[in-house]
Amino acid sequence: MEKFLPHRATIEQFGAGGFRFGGMSHQGSLLILPSGMRAWRPREISDLHADDFLPVLDESTGIDFLLIGTGSAMLRLKRPVSACLASNSIRYDAMSTGAAIHTYNIVLAEGRRVAAALIAVEKAHG
Repeated sequence: MEKFLPHRATIEQFGAGGFRFGGMSHQGSLLILPSGMRAWRPREISDLHADDFLPVLDESTGIDFLLIGTGSAMLRLKRPVSACLASNSIRYDAMSTGAAIHTYNIVLAEGRRVAAALIAVEKAHG
C-alpha cells in the first residue's frame, strides 16, 4: 500500500534518510503534490527517471512550479528528465534538498501552488 497524506504540510525536519511533517515521519524520498504527500521511489539523483514525474504531470494544472531536491548537494538533472519536464511545460528549479525544503515551506505559507520532489538525505536538520 502506498504511503499517502491527503494534504500538503510544512516539513518540520529532515535527515537520517527521511522527513518529519504534520506530526508524522517518513523514511525515504518524498513527492508533494496538490493532492498530498507520498513516498517517492528515487534514492539519489542518478536514479531519477522521467517516469518518476508522471504524478507531477497528472496534477500539472494545479502546480505553478516544482521544486526538486537533488540530495545533499545541488546537482543537474539528467537530460531526459529535464526534457520531459520542459516538454510538458513544467516550470522547475533543482537545488539541494535542504534549500528545496526551505523554499517549499516559505512558498507553501504564502499559499502558492507549489509541488516538491525531494530526495532524502542522511545529515539531520530541523
